[in-house]
Amino acid sequence: MYRLPSRYGAYAISLAGLIACLLGLALVPAWSWILGILAFGLLVALGTYDLLQHHHTVSRNYPILAHLRYLLESIGPEIRQYFIQSDTEERPFSREQRSLVYCRAKDTIDKQPFGSQRDMQAPGYEWMNHSLAPKRIENHDFRVVIGAGRPRPYSASVFNISAMSFGALSANAIRALNEGAREGGFYHDTGEGGLSSYHRQGGDLVWELGSGYFGCRDAEGRFDPEPFAETASLEAVKMIEIKLSQGAKPGHGGVLPGPKVTPEIAAARGVPAGQDVISPAAHSAFATPREMIAFIRQLRDLSGGKPVGIKLAIGHPWEWFAMVKAMREEGDHPDFVVVDGGQGGTGAAPLEFVNRLGMPLTEALLLVHNTLVGAGLRDVVRVGAAGKVTSAFDIARTMALGADWCNAARGYMFALGCIQAQSCHTDRCPSGVATQNPRRGSRLDVPLKAERVHRFHANTLKALAEMLAAAGLDHPGELGPEHVIRRISRHEVRSLATLFDFVPPNALLTGGASLHPVFRDYWDQADPDSFAPPLVEWQLRQSKLV
Repeated sequence: MYRLPSRYGAYAISLAGLIACLLGLALVPAWSWILGILAFGLLVALGTYDLLQHHHTVSRNYPILAHLRYLLESIGPEIRQYFIQSDTEERPFSREQRSLVYCRAKDTIDKQPFGSQRDMQAPGYEWMNHSLAPKRIENHDFRVVIGAGRPRPYSASVFNISAMSFGALSANAIRALNEGAREGGFYHDTGEGGLSSYHRQGGDLVWELGSGYFGCRDAEGRFDPEPFAETASLEAVKMIEIKLSQGAKPGHGGVLPGPKVTPEIAAARGVPAGQDVISPAAHSAFATPREMIAFIRQLRDLSGGKPVGIKLAIGHPWEWFAMVKAMREEGDHPDFVVVDGGQGGTGAAPLEFVNRLGMPLTEALLLVHNTLVGAGLRDVVRVGAAGKVTSAFDIARTMALGADWCNAARGYMFALGCIQAQSCHTDRCPSGVATQNPRRGSRLDVPLKAERVHRFHANTLKALAEMLAAAGLDHPGELGPEHVIRRISRHEVRSLATLFDFVPPNALLTGGASLHPVFRDYWDQADPDSFAPPLVEWQLRQSKLV
């Protein structure tokens, strides 16, 4: 027997109240019944409108009730703090960041009178310096070529959709993201959950392969070249990304319980429907850095020469060093490396993992960039970065520290209508974004949200172009750490160029006492044939145990 969802409770009560008042008026005519009819009638009309309109998914999922949220949002900031959480709330993104995304996605004004409301004297405040010789940038469609010299290089936007799987997001959310990517000419990372039918809306795709090899696995969960080659040959698949780890839960596997493995999810992942699906913590196709390079070469050949790269959250530095050493000794390399910050992402993860495991994006990006520069590989290996990137300044800062492009997950979720209810893991997402409940997910209007995804991308890059022009630059690739300034204290500011260490080209090949201690301690000890700790680290640990 069908039970009306509780989120429709206010609408059902209003409808029942209207019917009761109509019956009461028919039996005992009185003004009180007429007033009741007017009140409940207005609520029923509002709820009916909510169910029929397409602009607000939350209203479609919570008719009448959603307007309480909108009312609180409309209250001025001096009063709103007493009703809802303030800007210091314990949430992944502040209200300022969410509002910026919403404004750009909806193509509304993001101007602000009366100057900045930020405390520019607070330690940690960062800004870009402007130029007295500003430029004029006509085209904000900034691009970077990945896989130059390969048979199928790809010209990528500098701002793309980061990995979010079908299964984590609803079918309509995936469709809207891909259609938005198609309209805006940027790429959509599939996430490790496989390439579903909902990803095939015409947008460019980066197919992510995790340790479960979903979409290209045999019955035992091992990599299967034949289905991989078939899917990789699709015109929409522009690049292949091997996920070694992710910022949300690095070094952690996962289990998708059988009841959640619907026929659609099973088809996308290449697994039996209704059975538990295991994502191992480590890959089975390779066990050493040198074997990883061989696997990259195999995928490139099977895909017809499309760019193949890796995505990882940085952990032990010697493991990354071992990969770079393997690149040099094997004479081959990934076409790109996507650095995922340890701040976490859209994926639900154990709280301790989110808060205390994995290197934050700034430090991880600097380590990857410096290592490639020092090893003489930075010109042939492109670097992407993801980790709380939502604004033009976020992109500029990240590229100034060494990234060639940026990816974002949560920013594009906000463009879809996510209100950060943080109920992704409960299957009760009010905005229909992070749910597999068909009734909730179907309320997300695909054409409307796709256009908002497109606008968010376009308006963010337009803002980036305006910032670059004000700084006297023509392209974000010209940004360097000297362009971003950080306040250290109320009486000291420093550029990122002087705040962080940068390795000179080829310096790791020649050595030198001036290198950062992490390179002096671990570079020489890193082994391209093993991810194991270097001998020095092992000896030190043993001495403490004895």
